Amino acid sequence: MNESESQKPKNKLTDQHKQAVYQVMQHIPEGKACSYGVLARLAGLSGRARWVGTLLSNLPKGTSLPWHRVVRASGELAFPVDTAKFREQKQRLMAEGVDFTGKRVLKSHLLKAD
Repeated sequence: MNESESQKPKNKLTDQHKQAVYQVMQHIPEGKACSYGVLARLAGLSGRARWVGTLLSNLPKGTSLPWHRVVRASGELAFPVDTAKFREQKQRLMAEGVDFTGKRVLKSHLLKAD
């Protein structure tokens, strides 16, 4: 097992890993969006974008975390277009000044993990 594999969390979502993701997500600025993969990388969990997606899909209703600022790597919103969640996420992002082309956040609004 190489070093990067040993640093990946196993299947279990530990509180320490959750808190790392929540902390990074809390600091995504208004007017910006971040992909699941970049969020994972910034939280020290490279290669765990799906893990982050699973974590965010289980956030409690009414959370104060800015879940709406997390999108797919392509810039698309993860929810199906004809759903209330899609409309809510897009509306929240647009209210913060995020621009779209169709269902995709413009690249100028996407954070990178430099």
